[in-house]
Amino acid sequence: MRRVALPSPALATVGLLGLLAVSAFLRTRALDASLWIDEGISVGIASHPLGEIPGLLRQDGSPPLYYLLLSLWTELAGTSEEALRAPSLLFGLLAVPAALWAGRSLFGPAAGWVCAGLAAVLPFLTTYAQEVRMYALVALLSVLAAAAFLHAFAFGRRRYVPAYAAALALLLSTHYWALFLALGALAALGALALTAPPGDRRRLLVDGGLAFGSAGLAFAPWLPTLAFQLEHTGAPWSSPPPPGALAGALALGVGAVAVTRLAAGPAEGRALQALALAAAVTLASGWAAALVEPGWATRYLAVLVGPLLLLAGATLARLGPPGVLAAAAAACAWALDAVPAEKSNVAGASSAVAARLEPGDLVVSTQPEQVPVLAHYLPDGLRFATPLGAVGDPRVMDWRNALPRLESAGPEQALTPLLDGLPAGTRVLLVSPEVGDGGRWRAPWTRLVAARSGEWAAALGADVRFRRLHGAAPESATSRTSVRLTLYAKTAASRG
Repeated sequence: MRRVALPSPALATVGLLGLLAVSAFLRTRALDASLWIDEGISVGIASHPLGEIPGLLRQDGSPPLYYLLLSLWTELAGTSEEALRAPSLLFGLLAVPAALWAGRSLFGPAAGWVCAGLAAVLPFLTTYAQEVRMYALVALLSVLAAAAFLHAFAFGRRRYVPAYAAALALLLSTHYWALFLALGALAALGALALTAPPGDRRRLLVDGGLAFGSAGLAFAPWLPTLAFQLEHTGAPWSSPPPPGALAGALALGVGAVAVTRLAAGPAEGRALQALALAAAVTLASGWAAALVEPGWATRYLAVLVGPLLLLAGATLARLGPPGVLAAAAAACAWALDAVPAEKSNVAGASSAVAARLEPGDLVVSTQPEQVPVLAHYLPDGLRFATPLGAVGDPRVMDWRNALPRLESAGPEQALTPLLDGLPAGTRVLLVSPEVGDGGRWRAPWTRLVAARSGEWAAALGADVRFRRLHGAAPESATSRTSVRLTLYAKTAASRG
């Protein structure tokens, strides 16, 4: 029987569909998991009308794009765990064809397929494709921005200048670490201009001015909010940046010189150098900024997915069969990664006490940022309070000057007046984080939350006016997001 060969476009379609199927399998294993702190914050903000979200973000410390998209989506799809995570899943899946296009259009078919294969199983994308946060969107935009930058400035294809400006503007409106990526891209543009012939240098600088200027103008209306957030919110929960990140930046800087040996021609060599330099400056500037003002988290490295993915795909493809085998081995190891662990026990713990709560009862969360996810799972009509005071809108965590406010929030100053004002018969649900050995609670905010949690739990437990009704602790090993719920009933109106 004569064998019929599929035409190349058909083979490409089958290959892409296969990668998407693998990616979808990996990235749908935890879609129904309980929401955790950060996801509760996303859902809470997105539950407000569109016009209110930009103003609410003055309390949060993020740009608005993801929350606006999530708000529009939930109006259509609802707020089940699967529905809430669907946009992130879509962004994670779209990263696969985006990586295929980027690698193929820049460095050829082999590089495109290596990039797509890595994107399909990348654990970072697998994690954040199943989380109600903006990081899968950031990663997708990072791929598109990195590709458009190289097309426009390394290969001189001027039609991509508007595409890069648009991708950068969207990134800036999604996560502030895009500012570090922009700084890295500017460094790469400078290096390209310095090594370009005089005639091309002027074109590069003009096109760069148009691209970065356009993205900056699009972002400019948000600058007053950014300035307010920098002064009043910050990231007090953040740990110091690890020294290994700086070592990674230095390695990328060295790689910017070494990768030219693998390039198929001068233009490709400049493109690989630009990628490595942009990634190095992005990582180094983020690391340095986090030393001055807390703001480091591994998930912020989503902005580097594009440059690193293209750099890896291109270099592995240029190594020939050994490089492709190395890519395949990495892909297999990533694909066999364990199913994402449950990040929170809030849903289960809340369901254990929900039937015993009535409108007007008080929920006291000693970890303030837990309130939005608690409000998502607990019945409507409850009142909420934290060591920062009574919570006016439980769907929003108010990070404004939160650390100094928490420092002065002892039980006598905040808890006692709350308890005194409750009528007899009111139930109080105390929600405290499971700190465990405290090894992950060393940042200024988390360390103080752990201290306040112990003080507040002891104060409520010792108050003779309250009788303990129920206690629910995590069934599995504790983590930063596990909580312990204890239900009390007020039996007397006063201490006498």
